[in-house]
Amino acid sequence: MSQDADVIIAGAGIAGATLALSLARAGLKPVLIDPVAFDAQVAPTFDGRASAIAYAAYRQWRALGLADALDPHAQRIEQILVTDGTTPGAAAGGPSPFFLRFDSAEIADRSDGEPLGYLLENRHTRAVLAAAVQAAGIEVLAPARVTKAVFGARSAEVTLADGRTLSAPLAVGAEGRGSVIRAEAGIGAIGWNYSQTGVVATVRMERPHEGVAHEYFLPGGPFAILPLTGDRASLVWTESTARGAALKTARPEIFQAHLERRFGDFLGGLTVEGPVFTYPLSLQLAERFTAPRTALLGDAAHGVHPIAGQGLNLGLKGAAALAEVLVDALRVGEDIGSEVVLERYAAWRRFDTVTLSAGMDAFVRLFSNDNPLLRLARGAGMAAVNRVAPARRFFMHEAGGAVGDLPRLLKGEAL
Repeated sequence: MSQDADVIIAGAGIAGATLALSLARAGLKPVLIDPVAFDAQVAPTFDGRASAIAYAAYRQWRALGLADALDPHAQRIEQILVTDGTTPGAAAGGPSPFFLRFDSAEIADRSDGEPLGYLLENRHTRAVLAAAVQAAGIEVLAPARVTKAVFGARSAEVTLADGRTLSAPLAVGAEGRGSVIRAEAGIGAIGWNYSQTGVVATVRMERPHEGVAHEYFLPGGPFAILPLTGDRASLVWTESTARGAALKTARPEIFQAHLERRFGDFLGGLTVEGPVFTYPLSLQLAERFTAPRTALLGDAAHGVHPIAGQGLNLGLKGAAALAEVLVDALRVGEDIGSEVVLERYAAWRRFDTVTLSAGMDAFVRLFSNDNPLLRLARGAGMAAVNRVAPARRFFMHEAGGAVGDLPRLLKGEAL
């Protein structure tokens, strides 16, 4: 039966493009479909976020040959300082007795000297992936939008908005929380809104950040200062929906005043660079990760709160696992879109994804409030973990993506 590709991937974002590149490097023929052209996806105004990439996920990109292009944009995270506070401002009221300190030096013997992670601006990551996808000769249909999908006994057939149809043994939904592939496959999703908005901005600081990431848990939600290259930082500032909307439309001098009050002066003066972005925060988890001739990836499968920076890392873990399952199945002559093959991917990723999503939800509820009893309990817990070195090291390895049954790409190995 004639097919247009081995795998149709709806969604050419970071997770979808990584999967396409992994499959192409191993000899499969993927096709990427996205409603936004690559040129628009790498524009500074398209996506203002920066992502904390676990060191295991970064190994995947190294294995795919992307390190030389990514390294100039990647800021090593050497330390993470987590503080529970009641007052705004990084240094307001002096240091809190309830804090956590994670240091990459503590796990250097088991991580081959890797940092706790890397901070990369999404636009740079998208640009590097786009260049690699084009260099690999992967077919990209963009702008193009999937409007319908039919899943038969032997193939998935996808219809685009302009009437074109494509068929392949497998269709992957990687097009975000509103995934058409997921809906057409009859896969439901559960979740809820947090009534919070993530306010994202890039700032330049007078003093060097020395690769230290700060996360302050304030009653309205976490305030993260994430180090970027060139003594800049990406701020992820969680506020209520109403306050987030007000900050988005505030005059520059008003936004600057609120920012300085939140940030404090421990890194000197601040200069906002570029636009301010806002993103609604919610949890969404697909009821299943696979269906006949269908697999879900990235936010189409799981969308979590950015409180611990694990959302994209979940998608990259999924891309590594799905690529390995499909490549190994093809090499032994299996139908890569069969339910038997796809269940291996679902089983591999199900437990880790569900437990991490539940953990992030619990973190949001535990830390985004000012209840005195909860503050005492979480403060005591943080102080206890800070004093127990094995517990600290476990959390660092977990955040680095190096715990559990890792796909080969996350070990830095080729497929």
